[in-house]
Amino acid sequence: MTNKIAYQGVKGAYSEQACKSAYPNLTPIPCDSFQEAMWLSENGDAYLSMIPLENSTAGRVEEIYRLIPKMKLHVIGEHFEPVTHCLLGTKDTTLKDIRTVASHPQALAQCHNNISMLGLEAIAKLDTAGAAKEIAVLNDPSKTAIASKLAADIYDLQILKEHFEDVPGNTTRFFILSAEKVMPQYDPTLPFITSLIFQVRNIPASLYKALGGFATNSINLLKIESYMSNNLTQGSQFHVDIDGHIDSKPMRLALEELAFFADEVRILGCFESHRFRCKLS
Repeated sequence: MTNKIAYQGVKGAYSEQACKSAYPNLTPIPCDSFQEAMWLSENGDAYLSMIPLENSTAGRVEEIYRLIPKMKLHVIGEHFEPVTHCLLGTKDTTLKDIRTVASHPQALAQCHNNISMLGLEAIAKLDTAGAAKEIAVLNDPSKTAIASKLAADIYDLQILKEHFEDVPGNTTRFFILSAEKVMPQYDPTLPFITSLIFQVRNIPASLYKALGGFATNSINLLKIESYMSNNLTQGSQFHVDIDGHIDSKPMRLALEELAFFADEVRILGCFESHRFRCKLS
């Protein structure tokens, strides 16, 4: 078995930091795209993939939710990584010199107010660490990037402002993906999440009927995302994270009712809730 964990980005990306936090014994492998990171796991070249889903400030990562319905991987866990954005420049850069700031669109959105206060032109890049690497290569005092402390260390950049994010407590949630299906044993004393995708029929109240079983069995829905199917005239797809283990009796009853009203139901995974959720409750 390989000891690698794949992520999208270059060295110094927040996803690399998430890999190191969650799996310190695995070797993080940078990939050019989310799809490549998933593909490495699908083909056995990486043990796991660390994929960002959403951020507490900027919302969901759109590209991931387009890839989830197509992927063959299983969700075996979640990870919450605190995000501390830093405004980075070259060693001789001062705040009065800077004119532009580059980063991933999510990072730019998470720092929008601070960017506006400094009057900077925001430039979208494929990832945060890649933007930092480019600043180091250009060596232009008027150009900055938003990235991590790790990126500043790797590319020998100066931290002009730490905690550059607009909202304190900025956190990104990741899915941990594996080619192997891992189903934890049900323990009623532990918190679990079941993640699934289903497609409803194109009829009135189809979503209401499909989700009714969770309400009648007192099961909490943690989140729901919608997709358009490939055929615009068919019913929509939904991705749902549900509070509970797939083998609990209430969940089994709810899933039976869901299957009756939905055309397709696909279980993405069942995993123990991350400890970060305890801080939110």
